[in-house]
Amino acid sequence: MSTGDPNSQDSPFRHERTSRDEAPQFVLPLVVHIEKASPPARTDALETAARAVLVMLSDERSVGAGEWAEAMRDWQDARIRKVVRRARGAEWRRAEALPGITVTGKSAEVRVFPPVPLDGWPKDLARLQVSGTDLDDPESPAEPDLSAPVIWMSPDLDMSAGKAMAQAGHGAQLAWWALSEEARTAWHDAGFPLAVRTATPADWPGLTASGLPLVRDAGFTEIAPGSCTVVADHPALRG
Repeated sequence: MSTGDPNSQDSPFRHERTSRDEAPQFVLPLVVHIEKASPPARTDALETAARAVLVMLSDERSVGAGEWAEAMRDWQDARIRKVVRRARGAEWRRAEALPGITVTGKSAEVRVFPPVPLDGWPKDLARLQVSGTDLDDPESPAEPDLSAPVIWMSPDLDMSAGKAMAQAGHGAQLAWWALSEEARTAWHDAGFPLAVRTATPADWPGLTASGLPLVRDAGFTEIAPGSCTVVADHPALRG
């Protein structure tokens, strides 16, 4: 599994062509439950998506000889693509029937599935809408607890909720890769506490230059290739 340094030249989130592009391409599907009458808050959806990625990475079925381990290895050896689709009503019930893990936040439900080939989505997921997923926060999120991990989003980019959820997942994954086994275990055992917040324009340049895990988007959707989207700030990674 070619995880390595999350800031390396072979990072799965760099836009330049790398050896990862030669491998078969997989995608990690995430589905967010959005009912018209009761959509989740945007920040809660982002945080729940990030935790869902961490839950999938640490699940016993995803490692060693687990039933999802081969798909997880193939996915992590190629580009780390994540696609967020939305479902409601019967769509959500069909998604829940497929193998995966549902992670629940304060108002959000996100189901994450083992990776699938880029052109091999299960039909009950392939038919779900991917574009135009947008959510709002009914009130401004509280200041984050800096004693816990914070996924900082770029203040310079305008992303749909679905795109932002995928980016938050990327940031959580890079933090996971960068941690020691001891720190991973502690984070897992605590239930993966984290916050997702948009950085201030004044703080963003310092965050991107801090040496913390940084996502540079490959530019497949919505934003320009090479855009800095997320900095993953975990207490165990601070210099």
